[in-house]
Amino acid sequence: MKMTHRQSFVAALAFAVVFTTTTQAQTPFAPDSRVSLRLPLQGSEYLTYGAVTESSPGGEPDASELNRELSNPVSSLWSIANQFNNFELNNGQWNNNWNFQPVLPVGLTKDWNLITRPVMPFYNIVPHETHPDEFARDAGLGDLALVELLSPAHSGNWILGAGPTAIFPTATSVFTGQGKWQLGPTAVVGYLTKQYFIGVFPQQWWSIGGEHFRRDTNQMNLQPIASIFFSEGWSVGYSGNILADWTAPSEDVWTVPVGLALSKVVKFGRLPVKLQLALQYMPVHPRISGQEWNVQVSITPVLPKLIKGVLFQ
Repeated sequence: MKMTHRQSFVAALAFAVVFTTTTQAQTPFAPDSRVSLRLPLQGSEYLTYGAVTESSPGGEPDASELNRELSNPVSSLWSIANQFNNFELNNGQWNNNWNFQPVLPVGLTKDWNLITRPVMPFYNIVPHETHPDEFARDAGLGDLALVELLSPAHSGNWILGAGPTAIFPTATSVFTGQGKWQLGPTAVVGYLTKQYFIGVFPQQWWSIGGEHFRRDTNQMNLQPIASIFFSEGWSVGYSGNILADWTAPSEDVWTVPVGLALSKVVKFGRLPVKLQLALQYMPVHPRISGQEWNVQVSITPVLPKLIKGVLFQ
């Protein structure tokens, strides 16, 4: 029995939710604790990876085109980004986390796409001071962030999207989350060609509820995007997210990284995977437990599209 587009949409959303929660599901940062931000694929000749503009002689998208698509926040590709951050703080401690980030675009109509981007952080080491110069470490889930972007399907080289973003208090420790329900706007604006991609992807949140003993939040995560693409799936670009905690003292509002990332798309059998290594230095950071360095590794496999076509004609 064939499923309608709407039934397929419901099934796919259910899959995404189950997959995320059963994996034990980014928040930008946690001001209370100074936490630092930041389907088995089976071989088949009928698997498709979304709309692309360039293909290899075999009819599949080549590595360079996949690299461009995966750099695009409103791409039509389904993927699961796994980002591993290793922050050195200005107190000499290390903070490690893994951000699990599915990207699930769906065609609403022939003119509009909806891109769902949940981010679930897992904290391995979160240092917090118990006595002067003595630190304990915590681990656990962080707060789940969700971005919904409405994007025009036909905008030429322009990359455009806007919508709401939210943070849910799912952390398993007071040191890995902020304990607040948060809501705000997000947008992405960029220009993508075969040679380069430049853009900006800001998100802003305000607390709207949550644990009364935790302080209210007012924060921004701004991702500058700048990449140059080369042949055979290689690219180099800026790496880092500019963070602002608007509730902090003026000396502690900003975290500004200067970073460089090297990326390549490879194939493991029929599975395309984007690999990225980045190094970031933060010349501007909070005075207490501020981030100074980050070594970041990202692994992003491309998934077959579970929903093809559009939901509404």
